[in-house]
Amino acid sequence: MKKQLSVALMFVTALSIFNSSCNKNKDKAASKQQQISAIISKSDSLLPNYRYVDVDSVLSNYNLAKDYNEEMLRLQNSMESEVRKHENSLQSFASNMQNKMEKNLYLSDASLKADQQQLADMQNKAQRAVSALQNNFESAALMAQKTVNDSIEAFIREYNMTKGYDAIFFKAATLYVNPALDITNEVIEGLNARYNNK
Repeated sequence: MKKQLSVALMFVTALSIFNSSCNKNKDKAASKQQQISAIISKSDSLLPNYRYVDVDSVLSNYNLAKDYNEEMLRLQNSMESEVRKHENSLQSFASNMQNKMEKNLYLSDASLKADQQQLADMQNKAQRAVSALQNNFESAALMAQKTVNDSIEAFIREYNMTKGYDAIFFKAATLYVNPALDITNEVIEGLNARYNNK
């Protein structure tokens, strides 16, 4: 009986030691888990706060950009119309010269040379006019692009003063970015609200 009691006592002691050891391991595991959680939450607060904007969407939906696009189309159509007018005038004059030559209507070399000189002058004048139109178009396009870019950048700076992001990227500059970080629609709404107020 003493032997059985002794074995039982050893069993209970072993069981309590085992339980104590398990509890210590659980406490250690819980403590480790708490340490890991603390490290993760601390590193989360240290991560940069980034957002991105899809600039193509902004440019196609920002009213200022749309107005400038329409203006550029008008300028381009006007330029193309002016170019066609010069081409038609040159072709008409050259055809008249060809007709005169075929019908021997030039009475002297001097009259032929005079028409050739007039055609050359017309060509030079057309080239200068077309070149001036192209320069004006390019200048207007650069000015429009600068105005739109400056407007977007100024708005982003103002917008970020209230949001406090560490960085705002163009979507095109990234290989992958979480769609939850997209602020494009907010930016478009803000830009249009500011533009429409002006």
